[in-house]
This record gives sequence, structure tokens and C-alpha cells, in this order.
Amino acid sequence: MSVGLTAVLVAGALGGYAYYRSIFSGIDQEDIVVDATRPPETGALNVLLVGSDSREGDNKKYGPKSQGLGERTDTIMLLHISPNRDKATMISFPRDSMVQVPECRARNGTVIAPGVRQINSAFNDGGINCTIKTLESLTNIKINHFVKVDFTGFKGIVDALGGIEICLPKPVNDPKAKLVLGAGRHVVTGEQALGYVRTRYTLGDGSDLSRIQRQQVFLTKVLEKATDGGLLTNPVKLNGFLRSAAAAVTVDSGLTPERMLEIANSVKGLTAKELKGITVPVEAYPADKNRVQFSEPAARDFFAAVRDDVEVTATPTPGKAAGPKIEHGQVRVQVLNGTGEQGKALQVADELSAQGFAVVQVGNAPTTAATAIRYARKDAADGPAYGDVVAARLSKDKRTPVAGKIAPVRTDPYRSKVAVPKSGPVIQLVIGTDWPGVRVLSAIPDSLKDKVVDVNTNPCK
Repeated sequence: MSVGLTAVLVAGALGGYAYYRSIFSGIDQEDIVVDATRPPETGALNVLLVGSDSREGDNKKYGPKSQGLGERTDTIMLLHISPNRDKATMISFPRDSMVQVPECRARNGTVIAPGVRQINSAFNDGGINCTIKTLESLTNIKINHFVKVDFTGFKGIVDALGGIEICLPKPVNDPKAKLVLGAGRHVVTGEQALGYVRTRYTLGDGSDLSRIQRQQVFLTKVLEKATDGGLLTNPVKLNGFLRSAAAAVTVDSGLTPERMLEIANSVKGLTAKELKGITVPVEAYPADKNRVQFSEPAARDFFAAVRDDVEVTATPTPGKAAGPKIEHGQVRVQVLNGTGEQGKALQVADELSAQGFAVVQVGNAPTTAATAIRYARKDAADGPAYGDVVAARLSKDKRTPVAGKIAPVRTDPYRSKVAVPKSGPVIQLVIGTDWPGVRVLSAIPDSLKDKVVDVNTNPCK
């Protein structure tokens, strides 16, 4: 539930550095020490957000400390911010998910054997480092930072915002969550806000899955209020919110005040409208009806989409003024297969067409090892810019468009899914045996679009 601090980072208007540092210099920190080969950097920013169910200190009133279970993650979310810093995806991992937990080290340094366990047990077994190692092994997504908040800290953040409006489809009376409210709209603070995001048995079907969507809706409202609710223009409110956020969380030692300010500056244009919530696809776990497991291949495809969410803006040529942005639908593409693999040109054409490119032809080229993006020499003025738009959609290393097309072995017309423009250069994409693949535009595959939660999701459902 630590999106409160993230909301501040997203706002990006926190005043002078000295003031910012004075607030966050005393924040609780913990090192990330993961003794394993970690996934590569992709340019994205991935922040692990965990809500702790600790019953220590001010949290004692939420129940006795679970016997032998220590501190678990009541909520596990990964905030994925695209390399362009123009989109954010909030990925929820159901805490009842049974997953393969890798070998970890306990808090006292002893080795914990790998095995299939509930995902939130990783935090109890080996703290935040085991949680990060587990998530990275499951997703192959590099986690850059983490933020942890407990029940009391969450209440402090919501209170500092002046409360969040919720909507209940029916009356709620849940003693376990300490929540008693009638149907309809309410502005909740403190215990009511915490009860709303924790209740399981009077809203939904009693599962963790039903409350995850409610939590995602709530957090979009938190972000909306933090960025659009006048907080940044009210020094008194902003100061109280910053201090509440700093007191409420524990972060990794790499999330220094300098790093926070760097992130804030990079994402200052991001608002609640660009935040999408999604839950990892799961299905029933055969061995226990009260548990779930990741649904394959849907979960695997989802994680791949997140990893491939990359820069879509071409890198400007040094010394050259940037021209108007070229949209995918303005680019005509001829796709040629130089791999010798049957049907490869049509497959790639379909992938590009699905992303809005105006594919005009498919065909074969002489076998080649190197994938290339080409434009006609007569199009030297516009060809590089149009070619860059195609290059930005290729995985891994970016290809630089080159002048001069090759002669195809054969070509066939392609029925484009978008209207083909009448002007502009035709970009020739020659697929080599080193073909890196096509990157996706969104971290959420089309197959999961109906599961998305955003600022427009009706909270009364």
C-alpha cells in the first residue's frame, strides 16, 4: 500500500532539493542483497510495493502476532513505469499464489531450501531480499527499488491526503476489518480506509482476488488526489503529506533523496490517468481450493509484455532539430523474410500491423544473418526518421536505418489492418537470422484488457 510515497515521486514538484532532503534523509532503509544473477535493465523503473502485516508496535491492535509466521506481505504489487516515463502499470500478485520460491537466506543468515510455497511466505522466510529474488525468478523483471508500509503507516498517508472517496455497492459490517459503513459513497480516513482495503468477507467472494481489484481502484484514487487534488499547490498540505509518507515507509538504501528527486523529475508528467492496474493471471491450485497458481501461458506472456515495454520515441540525431512525431499509421512497411523460415514475413507483418503500422507487402529476401531496416536513397530526407519508428519497436539492440533497398526474391500484397497512407517513404524491414522480435506497446496484453483497473473503474461494483 506504499503507493503514497510513489504518488509523491510521480508528482515531481517537491520544491527545492534542500527541503526535500531534510524530509527524506531520516527515512528507514534496508539494503537489497540478492545472491543470484539478476534480470537485465531495460530502461523501465520497477518499484516493489509491499504492505506488511506486522503486528508489532502500533500494529498490535490488529491481532496477535501469528505463531511462527513473523511478518508477511499482506499486499504485493510491482509498479512498472515505462522507459519513456509516460505509462505506469500496477501489477498485483495474489498473496495466496503457490509459486516456486528459490533458495534464500533467512534473516539470521541460514540457508532456506527452495520449494513450492505461498508467495507471501518469502517475506517471512527471508525478508524483502527473498521476496525480490522470488519475484525476479518468476517474472525475469529487474526490481530497481522497494517501498514497504505497515497498517499504521498506510493510515497516516491517507489521513495526510485528507481522506479518499470510496463507493460501496452494499452495506458492510466486517468486525475483522473494523469496517461498518452503509452502501454508497463515503470519504474514508484512518481505520475506515484500512478496513476498506483489507476486508475480504463482506465485499466480493471472500478471496484475495476480489479485494485486489478494490485495492487497485483505491490506489488510483490516492494517486489522483496526490497529483490532481491541489496537494502540490498547498505548502501546508504538501509538507504534512511528505512527512507522513517519510515516516510511514521503509525503502531500499539505493532510494536516496538524490535518487527520489531524479525519479520525480523523470516522471513529473505522469498522472493518475496513465496508471493501469492488473492482476497476474491465476487459476485454481489443484492441491488446495483456497490457493491459486499462475495461469500459463497467460502469466508468462504477461511478464514478457512487461519486459518488452520500451521506448517508442526515436532517439534524435545530434544537432538536428526534432520534427513532428511520426505515428505508426503513417509508416508504410515492406516485410521481407531473410531467415529461410517459412511464414516468418507474414508472422512479423501481423505483429507490426497489430501495433498500427501500415504493412503493404510481405515476401522473401536472400538469406541473411543481419536484420536491417532500409529506405530508398531518394527518400534520404525522410527515410531515417520513418525507419527509426520501426527500429523503436524491435527488441534488444536498436537498428539504425540504412539507405538503399535490396531486391526481393518475391513479394505478395498484404491486407493492412489500418488505412495505408498515400505518401511517405516505404520502409523495408529485412528479417535476418538474428531477428530480435517485435516489442509490444503496452505492458498489458490484449488478452487481459478486460481485467484492467484505472481511474475510470466504477468503485461501486
